[in-house]
Formats: sequence, C-alpha cells, structure tokens
Amino acid sequence: MIKLIVGLGNPGKNYQEHRHNAGFWFVESLASLNDSKFTSQSKFLGESSDLNLNSNKVFLLKPQTFMNNSGGSIKSFLNYYDISPEETLVVHDELDLPVGIVKLKLGGGHGGHNGLRDVMKALGSKNFYRLRIGIEHPGSKNEVVDYVLNAPSKSELCAIKESISRASKIVELLVKGSFEEAMKALHT
Repeated sequence: MIKLIVGLGNPGKNYQEHRHNAGFWFVESLASLNDSKFTSQSKFLGESSDLNLNSNKVFLLKPQTFMNNSGGSIKSFLNYYDISPEETLVVHDELDLPVGIVKLKLGGGHGGHNGLRDVMKALGSKNFYRLRIGIEHPGSKNEVVDYVLNAPSKSELCAIKESISRASKIVELLVKGSFEEAMKALHT
C-alpha cells in the first residue's frame, strides 16, 4: 500500500511553471481535489499534506531542497513515519514519454533524471513506485536543461494537466495496494 506520494520539483515562484515541476503539479492537484493544504515542515525540508482515501491515510510531500537534492527530504519523512521505500510513490517529469502520457512502474534506474538519482542514493534503494509524467524530449541532450527549466506551450500544458487528472483517478487503487489494477486502468 502506498503511504507517501512525493512530487519532485523545484521550489519558488521562478520555477512553478516549469516542466520539471510536473511532480509538484500532481501532488498539488491531489491536495486540491481533497481540500487539503500543504504546510511547511522544516524537519522534512519540505511541505507536506495528508489525505484520507477510503479510510487510508496517505501523505503528500513536496521537497523544498530543489530537484537534485530531493532524497534527504524523502528519507527524513520515511524515517519519521516508519514508511518503507516500497510504500512510496515518487511522481516526476519524464523526458522519455510523449506529452500527455503517464506511466506507473516499480523500481528501475534513474534514466539520467537527477532528482531520481538523488532519491535512490539517499534511500539506498530503487524499489519505490514511480509515476512518470511525460513531457517529451527536446531532441538534443544539449537542450534538456533549458527545456525542463521552461514552461510548456499552452497545448502541452493542457495535455499534461489532462494526464495528471487521469492519473489522479488511480491513487485510491494505489493506496489500497491494487497496483495491477491501477496500472491496467492507467495504461489502457
């Protein structure tokens, strides 16, 4: 069962519209749908919220340490609440998926994503769930940094928001541990 959903992103107004903040957008959307508010939690180096979904409590976390240093925030949260990596869903932007596509998986490598790299290093584990929000690749690896640190076009943003809305509908399945059912619902 998923007990913690982490959105990866960069804190601050200068970054909130950037593609790299798709993970933040997801957890913010979940909080909004459930009338929950994020509060600053210095002991977790982040902002957190919690939801009650079908009598299951699930936490939301937005590390405020910048994308490439997200692992420490997540590790401190997991340690404090005695949550395992396997009970954690990390939501992030994904260059290797087209805009509007969202995929769920357990484990795997970081695929060059520095946020995931730091999470794996801090947790000492790859065995956490990932919700990968497609933002598409700009075409050249030399353009990646500028691409992820800029806002998507209006049509891209619309497709990303639609994919976030679709993915939000499987969260209750994840929280109760129905991963196969959640994957089937999301991927078909």
